[in-house]
Amino acid sequence: MRERIVRAVAGTFVLTSIVLAHYVNIQWLWLGVFVGVNLLQSSFTKFCPLEKILSAFGVKDAKCC
Repeated sequence: MRERIVRAVAGTFVLTSIVLAHYVNIQWLWLGVFVGVNLLQSSFTKFCPLEKILSAFGVKDAKCC
């Protein structure tokens, strides 16, 4: 469950960044860059701040079968 939430939040932030860059200020693209860099580093380090936050709130990992 946590992985799906992380993906949904990351996708929402990227799309929000694009919309804000288009309608408000181009500097909002830095939000999308931050999300992308965070996803990249988490693939190498296996550390994701949002997963730690979700874990603290008691959101469980999905167990298959």
